Amino acid sequence: MRVLLTNDDGYHAPGLGVLERLARCLSDDVWVVAPAEEQSGTGRSLTLTRPIRVRRFDDRRFAVAGTPTDAVMMALTELMPEPPDLILSGVNRGANLGEDVFYSGTVSAAMEGALAGIRSVALSQRYADAGRGDAVSFDAAEAWGERVLRSLIDLDLPARTLLNVNFPPLPADAVRGVRVARQGVRPWGRVRMEARADPRGFPYYWLALGRRPHDPEPGTDLAVAAAGYISVTPLGLDLTADACLPMIGKTLV
Repeated sequence: MRVLLTNDDGYHAPGLGVLERLARCLSDDVWVVAPAEEQSGTGRSLTLTRPIRVRRFDDRRFAVAGTPTDAVMMALTELMPEPPDLILSGVNRGANLGEDVFYSGTVSAAMEGALAGIRSVALSQRYADAGRGDAVSFDAAEAWGERVLRSLIDLDLPARTLLNVNFPPLPADAVRGVRVARQGVRPWGRVRMEARADPRGFPYYWLALGRRPHDPEPGTDLAVAAAGYISVTPLGLDLTADACLPMIGKTLV
């Protein structure tokens, strides 16, 4: 089995090292094609207005000066002699739950794999609310990742479906298990713009994600994660609101 690894935290991110150790438990044919620098929050974006440069570290390791989607496209079209059987994206530093999936570069890389017809899994390690991003512990992902992946990689999923896995911020022996869950949503309003001034006195803004207390809906990835479980959410890539089609069709002339 040929496995492609990528992420959005960048080629040198510790979570990518965790993912490679997990992948090598599954296969000895492992390729790494990841963004050269951090691309968190880039979502499904592509690089269209500047060249995409690639740095080769060895025959199966590459850093791409672009987004996670760029990296997957580059791997599939230029860098790999044959397409992979499996694409793993992560392990992200921080959760990708609820509406995070619309912004996440980690999930977007897996989306690109699913669009190409390749089994794809996004993996993220949530850290405690009071924790620092550079001090996140990957204990749960390290200890549980292989068994979670082995249970998922042979599933007969519908076309253009990916899997989104989130590990709770707990020691490995405190994780309560694994649960399948649908995608949740938080109340809008977590985003705030923090106003600052540069050394010359000109204003600029820094986007910050805040916390809003809420009770996640039971059965969602948000609720499962809050209860100390690993969440597994299948995501489809058809965004059509089918229930609205008849209503809209009746209004059209």
